[in-house]
Amino acid sequence: MDPLVVGIVAGLIGLSFGAFGVLAFRASERQRQLLEGPAQDPGLPDGAADVLSVLGKAFVVVDAIDGVVRASPAAYAYGLVRGHTVVHRELLQMTAKVRGNGVILEKQLELPRGPVGHGTIIVSVRAAVLGDEYILLLADDRTEITRTERIRNDFVANVSHELKTPVGAISLLAEALEASPDDEDAVRRFAQRMHKESSRLAALVQDIIELSRLQGADVVHQGRAVDMNEVVADAVDRSRLAAEAKGIEVKVGGHSDAPVFGDPDLLTNALRNLIDNAIRYSPENTKVGIGVRHRDGLVSVSVTDVGEGLKPEDQERVFERFYRVDAARSRRTGGTGLGLSIVKHVVENHGGEVTVWSQLGKGSTFTIRLPDMQENDAAARPPEQGAMA
Repeated sequence: MDPLVVGIVAGLIGLSFGAFGVLAFRASERQRQLLEGPAQDPGLPDGAADVLSVLGKAFVVVDAIDGVVRASPAAYAYGLVRGHTVVHRELLQMTAKVRGNGVILEKQLELPRGPVGHGTIIVSVRAAVLGDEYILLLADDRTEITRTERIRNDFVANVSHELKTPVGAISLLAEALEASPDDEDAVRRFAQRMHKESSRLAALVQDIIELSRLQGADVVHQGRAVDMNEVVADAVDRSRLAAEAKGIEVKVGGHSDAPVFGDPDLLTNALRNLIDNAIRYSPENTKVGIGVRHRDGLVSVSVTDVGEGLKPEDQERVFERFYRVDAARSRRTGGTGLGLSIVKHVVENHGGEVTVWSQLGKGSTFTIRLPDMQENDAAARPPEQGAMA
């Protein structure tokens, strides 16, 4: 073979291996950077890296073209940075403005938490010049604080609205009584309405007090071992008069050998709310079933009625404060709209969950699940039968 041809072929082969090696090295470096995050830039001002490391906030340092020079793990966790890129357009707008005028800028932003889903994070962001060519973004997570403030404001607004109704009704009824002193039938009718409205007002105030007490309850430090069988018996006893008034039979089935950790009074009130709710929305002369079970490390209590049931869209919101499936029916039955939210708050404070299964025309089942206090020794037992016949 011609030596010239051999030389050309050998050169091409060597060039190919060289190019492949360079590409492999670059790919390896890219992979390392993605895994380790941006490396510390030696051009940062002296001491800046040390200060940033002890700030306790999420931070991002970008260069003149908004490339990420350095970022904290929290910035990645919040979804502010991905690889070497600032994710959100709002943050880039802040860096551009600060880069242009040199003035510190601070905003509160609600940003998507990730590339998928509908979760958001609310952050207080401050942008400032760092050194000669960098911009520093400091982010403080305000999601929980903002959510709490919204809940408080909504709660105050809802309470104000809910209190106006019975207070206004009592005021009008008092005026009607004053205007009809000689009409015995009218006086009796208005007095009965006043009694009903005052009872509704008292129930609403009691539920508000209960919610306020729950906010300050410390189950972790004040709790103790609780026998859920006793909690069920106590809650049923407290609801007995309401059941008898409608001819409703309350049946209890099942048993739990394992205690749960918590506050027995709070758990009793939560379960009583479920039972009262089942009685309130059940037809007369029917049954309300209560099933107790211990399985897979959980103690569960289910309350089943044969009422009208709930639509799927109502099931998603039924635990919200003041949410009513049928406002007119709630007024007739004396519901305050707070009972199920109290149940949810109590159960979550005990590390458990409350769920609902419902079907229109067939009734509803609300189930409380709480972690037990001992090793699960009942995993192999067959499930216990429910309370409903």
